[in-house]
Order: sequence, then structure tokens, then C-alpha cells
Amino acid sequence: MRNDKFYRRIFEIIPGFLTWSTLIGLAALTFVKPMWVAIFIIIFDLYWAIRVGYLTTLLVFAYRRLEREKIIDWRKRAEGAPSADGMNFNDIYQAILFPVYKEGPDVITPSVEALRNSNYPSKKMIVVLSVEERGGEDVWKNAQVLKEKYGRDFFDFIVTRHPDKIEGEVKVKGANATWGAKVLKEFIDLHKINYEHVVISCFDADTCAEKEYFGCLAYHYITNPRRTHSSYQPIPVYHNNIWQARSIARVIELGSSFMQMIETQRLEKFVTFSSHSMSFKTLVDVGYWPVDMISDDSVIYWKCFLYFDGDYSVQPMYVTVSMDVATANAIIPTIIKQYKQKRRWAWGVENFPYLMMGFLDNNKIPLRKKIRRAFNLLESHYTWAVWAIIVTFIAPLPLIFGGVIFQQTALGYNLPSISGMLFKTSVVTLLICMVISMRLLPPRPKDVKPVKRLIMFTQWLITPVVAAFIGSTPAIDAQTRLMLGKYMHFYVTEKIRNKKAA
Repeated sequence: MRNDKFYRRIFEIIPGFLTWSTLIGLAALTFVKPMWVAIFIIIFDLYWAIRVGYLTTLLVFAYRRLEREKIIDWRKRAEGAPSADGMNFNDIYQAILFPVYKEGPDVITPSVEALRNSNYPSKKMIVVLSVEERGGEDVWKNAQVLKEKYGRDFFDFIVTRHPDKIEGEVKVKGANATWGAKVLKEFIDLHKINYEHVVISCFDADTCAEKEYFGCLAYHYITNPRRTHSSYQPIPVYHNNIWQARSIARVIELGSSFMQMIETQRLEKFVTFSSHSMSFKTLVDVGYWPVDMISDDSVIYWKCFLYFDGDYSVQPMYVTVSMDVATANAIIPTIIKQYKQKRRWAWGVENFPYLMMGFLDNNKIPLRKKIRRAFNLLESHYTWAVWAIIVTFIAPLPLIFGGVIFQQTALGYNLPSISGMLFKTSVVTLLICMVISMRLLPPRPKDVKPVKRLIMFTQWLITPVVAAFIGSTPAIDAQTRLMLGKYMHFYVTEKIRNKKAA
């Protein structure tokens, strides 16, 4: 009989073990075998320069497609969209689920307003606010006020309270989302609506969908012959409070948006992230979001992938949803808040043991696909954890501790030149990021001075510092906790609106 607990612990240890073995091993070898480390650094720098150039190219392609598709009237296109099975625009209901913890009306109201103002018939929308009981009575009352204000604008506006301490659940967003989805199922059953005709979007409370989002979603859903075997992923941008956020927070969040844009060009690695959409039929079939894992947004993809024996994918949508920049009123609290948020994202490494245990139980997925997907998942978290440390801190060590003899060798002489090539490639990438970030900016509020645009441009100069000190450490932290069995709890990022920052 297989010992599942033993195998799971092995898979939990692997990511952290690989990361720490690399970093400690390279640092130790610097003193005894600087030549070996120099060879590794040269190979790594060459690989990373090529990788940076490749990813930058994908970013440009993704941005150009976003620019082309954001001007499309997606509702009009969806209304005339062909479907092999006869499904049409009027069949589709959009269900929008907001799991709510302690977010107030200043955060949730703009999200609901964005739904009402979208280029989509609001009477075909079902809004669900799933409020955490432990969030307090004020949050529940605020949700009731929103229902009273906006309820008549939609097909229905459901407000439900997720009870605390349900057996088998932990304090994670997925548990609240699952509760809300089950309440939605009761509503859909009452109205005898076909599950396949309902597309559910699970949004964070601060998610504001752009005007064409639901038209675009309907078009892709109708025209996709594998609609129930697909999730639908928009591009997240952090624009709600970007003019008020601190520079370091803006740079980090924009970098996250750019990585998601890049992932839309790499479908073999594309996984749902943050706010996403899927067929309600699929969600019911797979048993909803996990109620005991932090990374519910990505685990639901892997859950579907295993359920459909590897026949599941993510359809990229070149429309944006806007969320809040994690910021604070001072620089140190901002860094702490950013670190905790990125560590929570890095806790997505918990997907690796989850997926590997699923692979052990599923004999229908081809071995080649198992190896490829497991490697892609592990490699992404491993690279996240080690790249900034290697480039910034380990790369100079052979020159510092290798001695005069090593510095006079060909490797010692050429090592700075190779690192310089990586720097030049990174500068080109930085300039491209500057341009794209400025073009994606929302209109400047009237109370923000014009000089802020210059700050927005020059803020990218702090990127090397951000990459060196915040780039890898959250991932190392998360992997180390998983390796040691020190499991994380869900960290809810506090939303701050209308606060000025530099």
C-alpha cells in the first residue's frame, strides 16, 4: 500500500532542496573551486541573457496584441459569433463571484460599478458577494447596502455569508469562493438554467473589469469547441490606485503584469492567476475550488487538468482587469506588504506536490505530458528563487575570492564581459518596460500633479535594487517553509485607496 503522506513530504521537500543546494553549493565552491563556479556563472549569464531577450520579445508581441484587441467591440462580435453546437449570445449568463473579507464600500463599489458600466447586458449578469463571517458585522451590512443599491441593475444580486470553522476548511479565499459558488448553484437550479450556459468569473474584491471584458469572454466561450475544457484568463493590471501608490510598489506590480502578458504567449506554461473565468459546469464537475489551499487561483487549473486527464488548457484574453497596488503610507510598511503578497504568490509552489500526487493517481495522462508539465512548474519556481541571488550576489564571488591567479586566467578575464552582456540586455528590456508601462497608464487624476508622469517613468531605475532584494527572497521563504512543513496561512492584502505616495 502506498504511503501518500511520505510521498507528499518528498515532493514538498524537492523545490526547497534544489534551491538551497544551488545557492549553498555555489557559495561554498567559490572558495575551493572558483573555476567551476566561473564556468557555471558564464553559462548561466549566457542562458539568462538569451532568456531575457526571448521574454522581452514575447512581452512586445503580447502588448501589440493587447493594443489591437482592446478597440474591438466584443459584444457585437459575440452576438454574431458562430458556434458548432448552436449556442448563441443570448444563452450566456455571466456570474461574477466576489469573495469578501474586510473590504469596505470604497473597494467593492468600483468593482460593481465596472460590471454595471460594461458593454454587456447587465440583466444577464448574476453578482455574488460571499462575505466572510469572521470579517465582522460591518462588512455584512455594507454588502446588504450594495445589494439594495445595485440589485435591480442585474439579473440578481446575491449576498451570502460564509460561516467560520466549517470542518475540513482552513482560512483561505478558496473556501469562501466555494461557499459562494454553491449558493449560486442553488440559484441556478431554482431557475433551471443549464450549467454550461453559465460562465463564472471569480474576482478579488478590488477587481474592476474593463468595459469589453464580458463581451470578449462570451465570444471566446461561444466559439471554443472545448469551452468546458478551458479556463479564460485576462491580463491583470494594478491601476486602481497606481497614481497614489509608492514607486517601489508600482514597479513590482507592473513587473507582475508584464510576466502575465508574457505567459499569454507561452500556452504550454499558461496557468490561471488571480481573477479568472471558467464554465460553471466545469467548476461543479471538478468539485469547486480547494478549501484547504492558499493558491486557489492556480490549483483550480491543476484540479481541472487532472480531472480531464490532461485535456485542459487556458484561453488567454487580451483584455485587462484592474486591481489595487499593494501599498502603504510609508516605504517600510510598503516593502513589508509587497513581500508578504509575493510570498503568498510564491506559495503556489504547493501546486507541485499536489500535481505530483495527482500524477501518481492518474494513469490516463501520457508520461511525456506529466514530465513536461511537472518540469515546467518546478522550473518556474526554482528559477524565481535563484536567479536574482545568482546574478547579483554569487556572480562576483569568483573574482573576489578566486585570487590573483584566477583573475589572470581567460575565465577570470572574460567573466565581467559576460556579465556586462547580461546587463546590456537587461537595459534594453528595462527601456521597453518603461515605454509599455507609460502607454498602459490610466488617465492622470486631476488632483495629481503632471510631474508625477516623470516620476512614473524614472521609477524604473530602482528595478535592479528591487530585483536584488525582493526578487528571489519571497520564493526562497515560501519554498523553505514548505520544505520544513511550516505551512503558511492565507495573507489578505489590505487595500488602501486615495492615499498619496511617492
